[in-house]
Amino acid sequence: MIDSTDGHSLDSIRYTKTQTVSIDPDVLQSNRVIMGLYNDPRADIFRVLRTNVLRQLRENNWNSFAITSATPGAGKTFVSINLAIAIAIEGNQSVLIVDADIRRPSVGQYLGLQWEFGLVDCLEGDVSLGDALINPGIERMVVLPGNNSNNNASELISSRKMFNLIQEIKSRYKDRIIIFDLPPLFAADDALLLMPYIDAVLLVVEDGKNTSDELQHSMYILEQTNLLGLVVNKSSQSITPYQYGYASEAALD
Repeated sequence: MIDSTDGHSLDSIRYTKTQTVSIDPDVLQSNRVIMGLYNDPRADIFRVLRTNVLRQLRENNWNSFAITSATPGAGKTFVSINLAIAIAIEGNQSVLIVDADIRRPSVGQYLGLQWEFGLVDCLEGDVSLGDALINPGIERMVVLPGNNSNNNASELISSRKMFNLIQEIKSRYKDRIIIFDLPPLFAADDALLLMPYIDAVLLVVEDGKNTSDELQHSMYILEQTNLLGLVVNKSSQSITPYQYGYASEAALD
């Protein structure tokens, strides 16, 4: 897990149990992980998003939020990973990104990671959280990768083990922000089952594909959830607050 020389300083983090790997810059570039690339001008978009998200988290004393979309292909994982890196390099807190899309996990692949254990192993077996976490060579950032399950995803997500795992994740480090990469809202009930355990949600909308009816239905689904805002992805329109455009991006989900 994380150990620091004085127990408090985020500038002196040492990973004593968490597996640490080095990620390939070519993989990051191929997968458009722009926050992990040196001096990419597009990174400013995620810095603005980071500022807006962190402000709301701090004002409400929250330390966790989910990122989801209405439909597959909107780019929620693209946003999750880039925002996680942006928060980590801000320097005032560490960040954990949890791949909770059990049916289609992709965070680990997106970063080019190799791993033995993931979220499902923590829920179905005797694998500890510490044995599943990976530091991808980015200071103050750890990843709980996903893996597929032979069991029903809905039952696994709603299990007592999932509840206990989320409580452990949220309470272990007071300076850690937890991002849950959730399945799309319309794909299954998985995201809805996890919402009560998470402080807030950020909704990714695919410009030019998601209809106004889909957006309205998404807002209805999230009516009882603390909504941090909307991220409009793959947009060629001018950028306004809570709209972050990525023209000609084929972001993975």
